[in-house]
Amino acid sequence: EEDILSLLKFRLEANSYEVLIASDGQEGLNKARNEKPDLVILDLMLPKIDGYKVCRMLKFDESYKNIPIIIFTAKDQKKDEDLGKEMGADAYVTKPFEPEMLLEKIRALLMKT
Repeated sequence: EEDILSLLKFRLEANSYEVLIASDGQEGLNKARNEKPDLVILDLMLPKIDGYKVCRMLKFDESYKNIPIIIFTAKDQKKDEDLGKEMGADAYVTKPFEPEMLLEKIRALLMKT
C-alpha cells in the first residue's frame, strides 16, 4: 500500500535508516540477494511472489539466513503468524501498527546481528 509504504519509509529515514523499496516479491527477493540488507520488512500480500515464499527463500539459503525478517501485514490470524514463523520470520507485526513498536523491534533485531 503506497501510503503505508511512504509513511514507513519516512519514519525509518527519520531514524537514520537507509531504506530500499521493492514493489513486488520478485523485486524484493532480487534486491535482498544483491544488496544483502541488514534487515528486511516484508508484506505477505505481494504481487509475483508472496511474502511467505520470499521469507522462506531467504531464510533457507545459507547466504541470507541471518538477515532478520519482519513480516508486516494486515493478516492478523494466529495461523498466519504461525506460518510466518515457520517460514523463518524473526518478528510479525500487524497493521494497523504503532510506529514506535515497529522501531523497537527493528532496533532489537539489529542488535542481535
